[in-house]
Amino acid sequence: MKKKTTKNLEIPRYLKTIFIVLSLLHMNSAIKLALRLFETPFSFKLPKREQRMYEVSQKTRFELPKSKKEIVIYENNHGPKKVLLVHGWSGRGTQLVSIAKAFKKMNYTIISFDAPGHGKSQKTTTNMKHFIEAIFELEKRYGFFDVVIGHSLGGMSVINSLGRGLGAHKAVIIGSGNKTSDIASFFLKNIGMKTNAIGPFMEAFEKKHNEKMSDYDVETHASKLSIPILIVHDKDDMDVPVEAALQIHENVANSELLITHKLGHRKILGDEKVIESLLDFVRDYQAT
Repeated sequence: MKKKTTKNLEIPRYLKTIFIVLSLLHMNSAIKLALRLFETPFSFKLPKREQRMYEVSQKTRFELPKSKKEIVIYENNHGPKKVLLVHGWSGRGTQLVSIAKAFKKMNYTIISFDAPGHGKSQKTTTNMKHFIEAIFELEKRYGFFDVVIGHSLGGMSVINSLGRGLGAHKAVIIGSGNKTSDIASFFLKNIGMKTNAIGPFMEAFEKKHNEKMSDYDVETHASKLSIPILIVHDKDDMDVPVEAALQIHENVANSELLITHKLGHRKILGDEKVIESLLDFVRDYQAT
């Protein structure tokens, strides 16, 4: 029987055709267009499973002071301990709803947000730097987070934030990427561009933002950390290869690694066994 896997976000075929042709005719134009797409999240309708969390959350619109980009904050006040949930690329603040429900039962106040360009936030281009800015602004607003949890790009942003001074007792990253060059390479391959475009693409990104993409590599910041970190990844993840989790695990002094199967990149967020393992990890902190 053929093994089933969860597919990655599909790039429309017409876009792939455009990039294939444009890269052959004029590589610089193809790079410019690719960079725009790289920083433009897809928009999705709010799923029914997330509707209740959206409705009951206290919602606040907030402009990030440095980037001047908007986020929408979701607050669910249930107790003195606080957990911050950080969604991934093309996600939204209610995407980790199953995890939020579990923390509600543990009497945690739950904070999440729609990153710039995502969910109900104003549509705009964005990147990991803005996710990180949002995380630090939320720390200023709500104080110390006992637990921080990130999915995909949100996981990368969590480790980057911790490495840059964010405080927390424990962290969980789910389906997180590691090296930014791998993320860029996967993106270019997904839109139909060849490997020879990766160098010019990264140079264009770095020129635009005046900083190195490698400054945001997860393993660099993971090596600075001493707090316990749970790394969760599915072997059949089609968006971020499981090797990223293994690389991060090697660079964290105090980490646990949970490898799942047949859950892919998003189904993993609602899996009962994964959530129970996550809660066991957090309860261990509570008992100490």
